[in-house]
Amino acid sequence: MDIEQLREIIKLLKDEGLSEITLCDGDERITVKRESGATVLAPAVPGSAPATRRMEEPTPLFDDPGTITLSAPLVGTFFSRPSPDADPFVSAGDIVSAGDTVCIIEAMKVMNEIVAEAPGRVRRVLVEDGDAVEFGQAVIVFEAL
Repeated sequence: MDIEQLREIIKLLKDEGLSEITLCDGDERITVKRESGATVLAPAVPGSAPATRRMEEPTPLFDDPGTITLSAPLVGTFFSRPSPDADPFVSAGDIVSAGDTVCIIEAMKVMNEIVAEAPGRVRRVLVEDGDAVEFGQAVIVFEAL
């Protein structure tokens, strides 16, 4: 891997707001982690378990007390729609009620429907369809109604 590829990976990590990304190319595997604003490279050893880390408190996306941020309750793949050819569950501007399905997070081949915890208007969907999400990662911001 050359330095230019490494720079592109670090830029992707920062641009997408990720804290960690792992890339594999044959037997070569590299993990790039970002902690406390710094980026750390950690070559992964095959068969080694990842280090356990304390989760940092998420930075509020909006200081407005009238917003509600829905965070991923588990690690998995974010899906904004029930099937590839269907409309998204929610889009910016949509009004949802408590209990409405707003997305799906797939983990270990299980599709977990994620529901709105309170009524609100969707202000912004922060994750793209098919993106990997981490536990506690902000995925949708609502304006409280």
